[in-house]
This record gives sequence, structure tokens and C-alpha cells, in this order.
Amino acid sequence: MKKFRPQPGFVVQAYRFALDANATQERALRSHCGAARAAYNWAVAWVEASWWQRRAEESYGIPEEQLTQWRPWSLPALRKAFNAAKHTDPRFAAWWEDNSKEAYSTGLANAAAAFDNYAKSKQVKRRGRTVGMPRFKSKRKARLACRFTTGTIRADADGRHVTLPRLGTIRTHEPTGKLLARVQAGTARILSATVRHERGRWFVSFQTEVRRDLVRVARPDVAVGIDLGVKTLAVMADSAGEVREIPNPRHLDGALKQLRRTSRAVSRRRGPDRRTGLKPSRRWEKANTARNKVHHRVANLRADALHKLTSRVAAEYGTVVVEDLNVAGMLRNRRLARQIADAGFAEIRRQLTYKTQRNGCRTVVANRWYPSSKTCSRCGAVKAKLPLHVRTYACDACGLVLDRDANAAHNLAALAAAAVTGTGVAGDLDTPKVSKPRGADQKTRTTRPSRKATAERAGGATLPHQRQTETRDRTQTEALTLR
Repeated sequence: MKKFRPQPGFVVQAYRFALDANATQERALRSHCGAARAAYNWAVAWVEASWWQRRAEESYGIPEEQLTQWRPWSLPALRKAFNAAKHTDPRFAAWWEDNSKEAYSTGLANAAAAFDNYAKSKQVKRRGRTVGMPRFKSKRKARLACRFTTGTIRADADGRHVTLPRLGTIRTHEPTGKLLARVQAGTARILSATVRHERGRWFVSFQTEVRRDLVRVARPDVAVGIDLGVKTLAVMADSAGEVREIPNPRHLDGALKQLRRTSRAVSRRRGPDRRTGLKPSRRWEKANTARNKVHHRVANLRADALHKLTSRVAAEYGTVVVEDLNVAGMLRNRRLARQIADAGFAEIRRQLTYKTQRNGCRTVVANRWYPSSKTCSRCGAVKAKLPLHVRTYACDACGLVLDRDANAAHNLAALAAAAVTGTGVAGDLDTPKVSKPRGADQKTRTTRPSRKATAERAGGATLPHQRQTETRDRTQTEALTLR
């Protein structure tokens, strides 16, 4: 399926609004989302049935040319097969007409995308982690969502209602004036609408093609390096020498006391039991709703703070340099996992990436192995070790004494100039790519510690004079990635 490409001068942007659906409309919303989940499970079972049949036939010794044919998983093929089966399949025959065809198309499209990702992952054509075979979606755990691409999809002229296929007109919790004004002016066109249940509320998201002119940033010639942390959420140092600290709001820590109290109330009520089929009591549902409200409030506060931070950065600087942090690996630290997850490092980088592109700015991603905290921002010397509890950087070569986060931010800001001028390192803009023997992606140490134990010291230890030699001799030149 061809990917949609906006017209020149247009971008694809989403407008999301909270819905105030009544009881009848909420039942219809849940029915549509349940239909999407049922269609997804049907598609997964229909495609995988041929796989298991072929495996059984192979075990009987049937030749290859006589095996059951593979069932295709393209969206047109799934639609054709589902339209033929929905009239006779007892899972759909009694109620499929109650929902829009877009609900079933949503599930089939998700199944087709899941099989495509699985096939590309098996063929090593997909970036990221290995993707397994598509699994069935549980009614209890599946996220409620449904997408509409055809039919009546509009924001009503009164600015407080939206109209969706088969669902009718639904009141919005907030005015839709921003989207409505663009549509009436001819600078926006609605492509699709997605309803989703998140954090105890229903939302509708309009995917639109919007005309957007590049907004000139306040300081286009200034680059900023952003060092993320737990004690201080972000330390920003720009190429003009200014350093700013953004405190960590710690929204989750502020709500832990209330969260513990509401969790105790939930544990004292009669909850559901899947083994015996016991349904939860009304008091448990009420207590669970109160606990979920605490979680939802923390998530909303975190999202609001991160959006304000990234929007302010993208509107001020012409170049933003961030680190390629291994957040998944950092979460394995049980002492800091909760604080790291509450800070939202990955979300900050994701928002900066698309917001800087929207303003016509550059985003430079430093190499994951670039030692920004260990490198001296004045002379370029690199320390052999810098434990996390050492919060002040002291250079042994030039005598610079600076906060370690500010030192790292200065180093990141300096990488913006290296990405433009070129440093002779593989991966820079002005230099050709150089092959790396055996795929090495880390710089080898100047002085490699001995693995053989002697009478003077244990094997693998590093003597003080060797550490000083490494610090003075090694200068950091790492490859950069320009996004």
C-alpha cells in the first residue's frame, strides 16, 4: 500500500479532542472498538490456520507441491475473505451490521501490518527488536481504538460537536475552533479520524493535511546541547556560553502518598478473580476508579511539562544536540528505574525530533558511546572513569572544575559545529564512510589493562600512572548522526 504524501507546503498534523459521550454513544464506541478487535483476531486465525495445516501435512510426508496454499495477508485479500465469511461465521453473523465497516477494516489493517512486520523481521529488513508472530488481542487488555477513513467525518460548525460514521454527532469536552477555522479557510483537509479510550476518557483524533509555513526560530545561529538527568531534568548549554537548568518536577513522587492510600483501599475490596469467574464488587470498582485517576493525573502533568519544555527549545534554537540514550538498559537499574521512567527521556527526544523539523531546525544525535560527561569541555581530555556519585568534573590536564552535567551539555553543544565542518571521522557530513574492521563501534582504549595477575597487583587492575596517561593522551572524536 502506497504511503500518503502531503502536498508541497503541507504537513500531516493531528488534532485531538476529548469527547463527552452519553451512555448510548459510549456503548456504540465500545461496540466499534470491540468489532475492530474481533476482526483482528479473525484475520490472525485465518492466516495462521494455513501455516499449521501445512506443518501438519509436512509431518505426514506430503510433497511440497501438494501442500495447502499459503493464505495471503494483504489488506485487500483479508477484506475479501472477511466479507465472504461474516455472513455465515457465527461470531459475526448476528451483529456485524450494527457497526460501521470501518471498524472491521481497522482490525484487518492492523493484522496486515502485524504480519508485514513479522515477515520483515524474519528477513532482517526491519530495524529494532525482533518481532514475533501476531498474537490474539485479549478483550480484557486490548486498547480500545477504531479508525474511520470514509463517510461523514467533520467538526461541526458550532465548534462543540464532531460527527463520525454510524456514531453520529458527539459533543466534545473542549472547543474545536482551531481545526474548524483552518477547515473553513481551506488551509486544512481532514483525512481520517481515530477514536480511542485513554486514561478513563474517550478521545477523537483528526488526521489532517495542513498548510504550514516555516516559523523562524528566535536564535537560528545558536546551537544547544541538552544533557538529561534525574536530579535535574535537563541542563542546556548553548554555543553562546549560556547554561540553563530545568528542574525535575517529579510528578510521580509527589503523588506516591495518595497512590499508596488509594491502592490500600483497592486491596481491601473484593476484586475480580479470573480463575473462578468472580466479578468485582461495586466498592472495588469505585476504589479502582479513584486509583486510576491518580495515575491519569500524573501522566497528564508529565505530558504537559514535556510538551512545554520541548516547544520552548524548538522555538528558540536553530540546532539541538541530544544523546542517544539506552533508556531500556537504564531501566534495569532497580534503584533509579522509577525516577528514569518518570522523567520521560525517550519522549523528550521524540518530541524534539518532530518539533525541530516543523520549525526547519536541525537535530543532531550524538553517538551512544560518546563520553560527554567524561570529556573535558575545554581541552578535550577524557577521563578513564567518572562514577555517577561524582557530581563535579575536575580535569587532570587543564584543571577545569565544572558541574558534570554542565560539562556534558557544553560537549554536546560543541558537536553541532563538528557535524557541519567535519572532523575526519566516519559518519560526519563532509567525509566519506570508512569501513570498520569487525564492525567495531567503540574506540579502543589507549592503554589496555593486563589480564595476567602478578605479585604486585591483581589481574585487570589499572595503576594510577596508567590512568593519567590515558587521560592525557586520548582525545574524543566520535561519529555523529544528523536527523
